[in-house]
Amino acid sequence: MRPRRILGIVLRQAFLYRRSFSRILDLVYWPTMDLLLWGFLTLYLERGALRLPKFVSFFLGALILWHILYRSQLAVSVSFLEEVWSRNLVNLLVAPVTLGEYLGGLIAVSFLKVSLAFGLMATLAGVFYGFNLFRLGVYLGIFVLGLFVLGWSIGLVTIGLILRFGQEAEILAWALIFIFLPLSAVFYPLEVLPKFLQYLALLTPSAYIFEGMRAVISQGGLPTEYLLRAWGLDLFYFWGGLWFLKRQYAYARERGLLPKIGE
Repeated sequence: MRPRRILGIVLRQAFLYRRSFSRILDLVYWPTMDLLLWGFLTLYLERGALRLPKFVSFFLGALILWHILYRSQLAVSVSFLEEVWSRNLVNLLVAPVTLGEYLGGLIAVSFLKVSLAFGLMATLAGVFYGFNLFRLGVYLGIFVLGLFVLGWSIGLVTIGLILRFGQEAEILAWALIFIFLPLSAVFYPLEVLPKFLQYLALLTPSAYIFEGMRAVISQGGLPTEYLLRAWGLDLFYFWGGLWFLKRQYAYARERGLLPKIGE
């Protein structure tokens, strides 16, 4: 793991954004539109006839954290697909860059891109709705990092599936994460799910994180059990994602699939 090689992967992705208005627009457009659209809806629900307490805090906090999870996995997956689309994957694989260094570069790119989107959404939430996400205090950093790890884990699995099944599996870069949306109880408490889905949700670290966010906002404290379970599952998912990707990478090399991806 040489830092200069990881930096080279980061710069390779940065050069794509330097003169690409469409990529820059995609980075900021959807987070902004989601926040504005759903933010004003929550204001209506809170201030209107329903009078729902803390609705804005719950919903906007969940929306911002969900974007961290969604964007972190998308950044890893799409950064890999950039090599496929530009037919640069073979060139990259014959370069003196190990798989670990390449994945480290993708994770660094993901962290930078999502941090920018997170800062934008947190700023807009404060300006338009008076919602300060940083009121979560030290828990915010724990939540955000936990969602990063889960997003990277899903991204690794997505890359592994693309290596196994080819470019036709690229739709999973946008679809796979949404399996976790209903199970994570992003916008509603866990108890509203049917019992069998609750059991499945308890196997996802994101469910504990979003439940923890609501506990911090409503009660001012987070049960330690939530943190331990979330991070235990995060580590399991991450190492599982690494193992899966390595297996699919070895399979693709043995079968000669790597040069065919993107053809």
